[in-house]
Amino acid sequence: MGSLKKNGGVSGAILSRIATNDQHGENSEYFDGWKSYDKDPFHFSRNPHGVIQMGLAENQLCLDLIKNWIKENPKASICTAEGVHQFSDIANFQDYHGLKEFREAIVKFMGKARGGRVTFDPERVVMSGGATGANETIMFCLADPGDVFLVPSPYYAAFDRDLRWRTGVETIPVHCYSSNNFKLTVEAVEWAYNKAQESNKKVKGLILTNPSNPLGTMLDKDTLENLVRFVTRNNIHLVVDEIYAATVFAGETFVSVAEVVNNADSSEVNVDLIHIVYSLSKDMGLPGFRVGIVYSYNDSVVSCARKMSSFGLVSSQTQLMLASMLSDDRFVENFLIESSRRLGIRHGVFTLGLKKTGITCLTSSAGLFVWMDLRHLLRDRNSFESEIELWRIIINKVKLNVSPGSSFHCTEPGWFRVCFANMDDDTLHVALQRIQDFVSKNNNKIVEKTSDSDQIIQNNNAKKQKWRQGNLRLSFRRLYEDGLSSPGIMSPHSPLLKA
Repeated sequence: MGSLKKNGGVSGAILSRIATNDQHGENSEYFDGWKSYDKDPFHFSRNPHGVIQMGLAENQLCLDLIKNWIKENPKASICTAEGVHQFSDIANFQDYHGLKEFREAIVKFMGKARGGRVTFDPERVVMSGGATGANETIMFCLADPGDVFLVPSPYYAAFDRDLRWRTGVETIPVHCYSSNNFKLTVEAVEWAYNKAQESNKKVKGLILTNPSNPLGTMLDKDTLENLVRFVTRNNIHLVVDEIYAATVFAGETFVSVAEVVNNADSSEVNVDLIHIVYSLSKDMGLPGFRVGIVYSYNDSVVSCARKMSSFGLVSSQTQLMLASMLSDDRFVENFLIESSRRLGIRHGVFTLGLKKTGITCLTSSAGLFVWMDLRHLLRDRNSFESEIELWRIIINKVKLNVSPGSSFHCTEPGWFRVCFANMDDDTLHVALQRIQDFVSKNNNKIVEKTSDSDQIIQNNNAKKQKWRQGNLRLSFRRLYEDGLSSPGIMSPHSPLLKA
């Protein structure tokens, strides 16, 4: 057997343009950070100086609840003595519509995750291999190669792969800015739409993430209503990726586009243009299960997407177990409450630790990450080259995999997405300590350049900072203990309290 050839050569000549085009986006800092982690992963005993993964938006804070449910419900799995009697039925071929009990359970969970203010129809559920497959499927259904979707920026770095790579669809950013906390406005969408039209681009739709990845912010009801009117007026599609719907831990209530559709005047909304992408990867912390959902109000889209779902079905074994789990009302309600509470505590601990080093973040109320402002650490505040220089230092010296804002198509250098829910408490403390040490060293360099009179002031501040750092671990521990010592307390931002 011959050896594998690298780029070019005979191998390159016999591969398709789809397989070899550069739209995957793998050659970006977002994915490069993951590669750095994979080469040198942090471990407390085996590799304490390795890279800590803070580029993965994964929710590991409530996996203990899921493990306990599995132990208490062995019949839900065909791989246990209690559930093996179902093996033959589930192992046989299943229709790509999906198990009826799974579709019914998933829409029930979607309703609960949105505070019970909306209901969903199981007949409109189309399965896919995670949100990645769901987003690609909806693009295949709605657009032809060369057609355009508008995407508010900063946006999820892997959208370049999910939306464009195999579909040939183009994306045009709708730029948002820090001057108004990156808030999306209809005026910005309209401007981007008109510019695309002027360039003879065929705009087929607008795709949003709500809650936002990477910002952790949510769209208010008025903005959503105006966006629905905008797409209806211009006869383009609106796709809303709501995979972080149940990660809300503070601020206002999450508003699903489904609420807007259900309550809007029929003359102001064309429901055939509205589609939702959902997944259990973030809300339940189950990305490995590859459960993605396309939910469309358009009958033709449901029919087409269902045909395409043959290429990315959720395994019947997974469907069976999740149907049982998501149908357990008591478990689901407790999970949603506890997840919201734990995310709120973790977010508070992390942002407090950053604040003690002089680092601020965009105010957020959902998600598994923060949008961290490091503009003051850039060599040149107006330079993306400076942002990448800083990112390389953080990866290679500080040993943290964080993602630079440029990989999310942010228009302003110096912003970074940092994930906080994919690690245990002790690893989080190590990450914060590394950040504090890094910032402290940079502050010391500034001190060396100051005058003698300023030196005295800086030394006093350094002493205060050292005292704060010495008490940091204790203050974190107190915050955790205060939050976790009252398991019966319901988070005020739990979706169940908003019902």
